[in-house]
Amino acid sequence: MADTKRLAFSIIQFLHSQLNSGGLSSDAQESLEVAVQCLETAFGVSMDDQSLAVPQTLPEIFAFATSQSQGAPQVKVSPAPQTPTEEEVAEAERLKTEGNEQMKAENFSAAVEFYTKAIEINPQNAVYFCNRAAAYSKLGNYAGAVQDCEQAIGIDPSYSKAYGRMGLALASLNKHTEAVNYYKKALELDPDNETYRSNLKIAEQKMKEMPSPTGGMGGIDLAGLLSNPGFMSMASNLMNNPQVQQMMSGMMSGTYGSAGGGPAAPGTGGPNDLSGLIQAGQQFAQQMQQQNPELIEQLRSQIRSRPPSASHEEQP
Repeated sequence: MADTKRLAFSIIQFLHSQLNSGGLSSDAQESLEVAVQCLETAFGVSMDDQSLAVPQTLPEIFAFATSQSQGAPQVKVSPAPQTPTEEEVAEAERLKTEGNEQMKAENFSAAVEFYTKAIEINPQNAVYFCNRAAAYSKLGNYAGAVQDCEQAIGIDPSYSKAYGRMGLALASLNKHTEAVNYYKKALELDPDNETYRSNLKIAEQKMKEMPSPTGGMGGIDLAGLLSNPGFMSMASNLMNNPQVQQMMSGMMSGTYGSAGGGPAAPGTGGPNDLSGLIQAGQQFAQQMQQQNPELIEQLRSQIRSRPPSASHEEQP
């Protein structure tokens, strides 16, 4: 697996060098950016993890391989510089500022492009990743936002805004338990931030409303029902009802009703069988109510609707 990660890192490194070359169209750049994000997500690697770097870049390895097969002299390709100059740092800041302006104008795709260019120049600035995470969230790319927040936190573990935005992205992915942890960390670093406090309360409420891992549709605890002797006894009685068995037999054999809308043949699940099924179901419900009213109340409470809530987000 380590070798696979190194190979993925080398490919990503090569794609970054192509993006920095400046000779690509905007469509080609966007395609490469998507490819980089997909590779980083799929293999769990990033350009920040220099421990995965190999002595030779991918073009150098390729040049050596082709020279061996063709008898040509080895071509050396110089790797892109890792440390930005003062001019490059200033340019990255300008790109970030432009990205912020695009965010204010709600041009979120353009903001992503500016933040990405800033990251390519100076990938050690946590603010660039955090701001791009905000733009990704606005575009609905919450997985990309999570990844960028992870990068920002890795660069600056005391950056409260990165934890807050991570919480927002995770909450949007319905990962409320994880979101709560990140909101708490954001509040720990910035105790007076009311946005973090409000979003924490929302995430905690959503976490309480989440169905049990063994629950079924609508949050109903199917595992609890199936382990309830009273429920299983009543369900068995329902399935042993002759009307229900006749109805199910007709449905499973494909003879429920008849072609052309005419009357169904006896015993094939016609209207009388449907009426019998409804009657049997009503009897089953009444039996449940009489024998286990607590179970009925439990079901009602589990499917009771809850008011929606929303999260708040800070500007870059």
